[in-house]
Amino acid sequence: MRRGWTAAVAVSLAGLLAVTACGGGGGEQGGDGKQAATKVEVFSWWTGGGEAKGLEAMVADFKKKQPGIEFVNAAVAGGSGTQAKAVLASRLQANQPPDSFQGHAGAELLGYIKAGQLEPLNSFYDEQKLREAFPQQLIEQITYQGNIYSVPVNIHRSNVLWYSPAVLKEAGLSGAPKTIEEFIAALKTVKEKTKKIPLSLGAQWTADHLLESVLLGTLGVDAYNALWTANADWSGPQVTKALENFKTILGYTQQEAASTDWQVAAKNVVDGKAAFNIMGDWAAGYFKELGKQPKQDYDWAASPGTDGVYMWLSDSFTLPKNAPHRAAAVEWLKICASKEGQDLFNPAKGSIPARKDADRSLYKDYLAWALEQWSTNKLAGSMWHGVTVNDRWHTEIDTAVGLFLGSRDVPKLQQALAAAAKNSGQ
Repeated sequence: MRRGWTAAVAVSLAGLLAVTACGGGGGEQGGDGKQAATKVEVFSWWTGGGEAKGLEAMVADFKKKQPGIEFVNAAVAGGSGTQAKAVLASRLQANQPPDSFQGHAGAELLGYIKAGQLEPLNSFYDEQKLREAFPQQLIEQITYQGNIYSVPVNIHRSNVLWYSPAVLKEAGLSGAPKTIEEFIAALKTVKEKTKKIPLSLGAQWTADHLLESVLLGTLGVDAYNALWTANADWSGPQVTKALENFKTILGYTQQEAASTDWQVAAKNVVDGKAAFNIMGDWAAGYFKELGKQPKQDYDWAASPGTDGVYMWLSDSFTLPKNAPHRAAAVEWLKICASKEGQDLFNPAKGSIPARKDADRSLYKDYLAWALEQWSTNKLAGSMWHGVTVNDRWHTEIDTAVGLFLGSRDVPKLQQALAAAAKNSGQ
């Protein structure tokens, strides 16, 4: 990440804080006055499904390698991390940090960094040889002012086009569209020749998610990455074209989209009710849970116009300043960074390792394709999933898209996005 990051109720919150806090924030003391590595408290929002199973696998590896350290799982459920982040913010403000906490690698961590709440991990990266283990582009995109602040344990892909082979066949389409223009034509064909939904969309955040793929597919990887740098030009004609494409594509989504969650929108594809859905690759894990068969009930490709570019996001772990059990936290980060740890976690989670030396035999179907793509593609950071924008910028983009869904006014959307970039503070 370059300079610009290329950069609940009160009672409920208090209850969660009481459960997860570390007894006043003090660490156990050894005879020499230093913090003893007797336990490690790890904070995340991995509480169910494949992510919980993946965490359990890493924890088992940690306990095997560090039998003298108690692992305290401080996971908080709910809201795709929203509740957990609220609890975490309260703990950090109270100077009661966990020993390590989960966060999306990238600009999402900027608030913690600017508040002085995270330790840089440059020396850790050097000691663990992670600059060689991770792709160089990834290192660049998670570096802020010369420092790295988290360890990516996995990689998800945002720009995936999921499609129904049966619906495409019914519409007379031979395969996934490769360009934005082909995609718009395919949507039109599905609408005219079938009674199926051309593009299945969900709640508003899935429109934000769609926007980043349309921007990438229209602009190309270099111009897309440049949008998130200082003094980026959001007022140019290519951005206008991308937003016009976004408007056209939204015209082929179902009317009830605003009240439909992403799972329902994705399920429309595997149930043969919709032709396409653009969603992150966590959809593959969901389809597996539903018992759907790859290459039969569904197929996949890079979202239109983005072949050869991996729009990535990553769950990562940090080292908070004043961690009560810092030495134990470092041992946990070693598991997160290791080939063994990542190969234990990712097949269960439904993601791929950040490392380049994964055991490819462990990754099947979609994940096998994703792993190959990761090793060869150019990289673009996901806007919506925390890589390229801080929380303030993220919120302003979401507000602009929400207004646009009602007005469909492209000039106003472009003006709002340009203002959001200027006011981001990155």
